[in-house]
Amino acid sequence: MKLQWSETAKNDLISIRNFIAKDDTTAAKKWIDLLRAKARNIVHQPFAGRKVPELSRDDIREVIERNYRIVYQIHPGRISILTVFESHRLFPVQKIYLP
Repeated sequence: MKLQWSETAKNDLISIRNFIAKDDTTAAKKWIDLLRAKARNIVHQPFAGRKVPELSRDDIREVIERNYRIVYQIHPGRISILTVFESHRLFPVQKIYLP
């Protein structure tokens, strides 16, 4: 199964990295590496993540890594990372295109 990152998700990682890097560039790199590793593991068991509560769709799921939600969509043969954001926030429906 192939893993792809949406432009939104890529930009989310950049924003997260930039925010953390204001205080600690080493920590910022470690966080981004951790989030990417968690996303790579999704391809092995895509249905292990829970349904996104705000959507309740079988094909859109999420995994939590510490205080971040990694939201992804399951397609035949691939996983699309849709967005990555802090877990205390609601799913940002307005910034994600969902067919």
